[in-house]
Amino acid sequence: MASIRDLRNRIRSIGNIRQITRAMEMVATTKLRRFQERAVASRPYAVEIAGLVGRLSAELGEDVGDRPLFKPGAGAKTAVLLISSDRGLCGAYNSNLARKLELWLHEEPARQVDYFVYGRKGFQYLTRRGREVARYFAEPPLEKVDYRAAARTVRALVEAFLSGEYKEVVIVYTAFESMVRYVPRVVQLLRVAADALPGDAAAAATTGELILEPDAATIFDRLVPRYLETRVYNALLEALTSEYASRRVSMKNATDAAKGMQNTLKGIYNRKRQENITKELLDIVGGAEALR
Repeated sequence: MASIRDLRNRIRSIGNIRQITRAMEMVATTKLRRFQERAVASRPYAVEIAGLVGRLSAELGEDVGDRPLFKPGAGAKTAVLLISSDRGLCGAYNSNLARKLELWLHEEPARQVDYFVYGRKGFQYLTRRGREVARYFAEPPLEKVDYRAAARTVRALVEAFLSGEYKEVVIVYTAFESMVRYVPRVVQLLRVAADALPGDAAAAATTGELILEPDAATIFDRLVPRYLETRVYNALLEALTSEYASRRVSMKNATDAAKGMQNTLKGIYNRKRQENITKELLDIVGGAEALR
């Protein structure tokens, strides 16, 4: 049985931990709101540029299939852009992402994979298992990522795809759906599937009636890199937002658990202290009776 001094020290230590987790919860909540606003603000642009690329793709028809980014790669391997977190203390965020990756790999065990990694936790996970990391994007840190960083990442992936070493490029990241729901996903980035782009025949007909300057093919070729950059940028933002949402929930649970543990220990401490007081009173009464 722990002594009163030990119980007092444990209550004090848990109280300190509770203050830390509460502060981290507040920081995570503040950053979550900021990154959520950025993620939500970028979605209309992403939808519009995807729709425009889809309409131009329908306008160009079969000519789209001749472009290198719209054809399967010449290689046999798959390039994976894995977006994890730089830091821990975010609950099951990274473990759920790793589980999704392993399930995807299990679907085709013979698949040869090279990894392009954003986030230190993902890099550590892969290196511990002896897997090949073709490139680790360390700068800028994920928390300071911007559109230029996404553009550099896309250039690296496109160069790898066009090198003839890879047949496809996929992104493994966590999609942000709500404050309490964030789902790991595997989506294909390259080759670009023209039939999966948003756009319909009516939109294509409307585009065909417009006067485009320069021509539709030139505009299309210039928009496709922007489309890929936007997809990667949104994936980075959603992964970062999901990380802080998971960290907020994790720190709140830790704070609540510390509070419950502190209350339990206080109850034990008070009972033990009362027992000692009662024992001392009995000793005093017994000594007084003995002196009579």
